[in-house]
Amino acid sequence: MFRVYKGPKFQKEVEKLLTKSEQEEMEKFITDLKKGDIHGKPLTYDYFREKKIGGKRLYFLIYQEIEIVLLISVSTKKYQQETIDEIKWFLPQFKEYAYKLKKTNIQ
Repeated sequence: MFRVYKGPKFQKEVEKLLTKSEQEEMEKFITDLKKGDIHGKPLTYDYFREKKIGGKRLYFLIYQEIEIVLLISVSTKKYQQETIDEIKWFLPQFKEYAYKLKKTNIQ
């Protein structure tokens, strides 16, 4: 069982980029993640993944050791590499954020 958290700007991107049906598909995906059904394409590292939803990409980080999945960003194919590079740049901060979430046990 994993806890799934949304990163600081994730929800704004979802509302801006995903249609209602894509948001419903994303919610089903989140339910799978909570159950431990981890899928998606690994990007550079096994814990950094991408899931296609419609024509968009959802980016997330898996922290197995603390059983947390952190949803980071959503982008279109056009901004895929730019988004991946930005996430990779902030990986240490995302990890620190995930561990703080675990420590404070925020739901």
